[in-house]
Amino acid sequence: MKIYKPTTSGTRGTRGADFSGLTKKKPERALIKSLKKKSGRNLSGRITVRHRGGGAKHIYRIIEFGQSKIDVPAKVIAVEYDPNRFAFIALLEYKDKERKYILAAQNMKVGDEIIFSKKTELKPGNRMELRNIPAGTMVHNIELSPGQGGQIVRGAGTSAKVLGQEGKYIHLEMPSSEIRKVPMQGFASIGIVSNPEHRFIKLGKAGRKRHMGKRPTVRGSAMNPCDHPMGGGEGRSGAGMPHPKTPWGKPALGARTRKKNKQTNKFIIRRRKIKKRK
Repeated sequence: MKIYKPTTSGTRGTRGADFSGLTKKKPERALIKSLKKKSGRNLSGRITVRHRGGGAKHIYRIIEFGQSKIDVPAKVIAVEYDPNRFAFIALLEYKDKERKYILAAQNMKVGDEIIFSKKTELKPGNRMELRNIPAGTMVHNIELSPGQGGQIVRGAGTSAKVLGQEGKYIHLEMPSSEIRKVPMQGFASIGIVSNPEHRFIKLGKAGRKRHMGKRPTVRGSAMNPCDHPMGGGEGRSGAGMPHPKTPWGKPALGARTRKKNKQTNKFIIRRRKIKKRK
């Protein structure tokens, strides 16, 4: 982490990420594509996701979340910053000189050699089938359907814990404390996702949020009754107690919104714990 001196109001109390361990190079030209901004609008131009717009221009890095090359060793030739995610990414080079981006695991550095195989050694960055990973191992970038590529546990500093095997499924403890069944033929990467210090970052000023493409958010309790279910009232009327709502009338702030008849409910062994509101 970098702690800034309070030379201005914007740097007072600001904490930023330390990028000194990253490779200073331009992104791989064959693995990038342009990224058009939508500003939260759909095909008809209407805002469907609020508080988006503006921000710096980004170039998208094409990440391989699956495993296209099995049993082929690859060498890490760079660990780079990615503006499209909070985790760092690693640039791999195979023996045939093909290069690919993957999510970098914690403590991964230039010169490391990794491999994707059905069964290999437990080394951060290696990728293997869940049925061959021993209990207690921390994994990330996990496949929910074999061959589909990693879909869950991809955020900076996150990891899931392998608990054991039951029939055709592996029990995983998610970062949210939820325990879930995942097909044992699916692949997962060993280790924790890079940049775990991201949760300690403090932006310091509103302008940095605007650079990230986030527009201002107004509290519902500060609106009028015609604009929000929690608006109106004399003085400060609280957050719509005892039932806080979204602008569309759905329960908010801790209420369970998962459908009772959702098809994937059968894979959840234990729901995540709900944090009690103070």
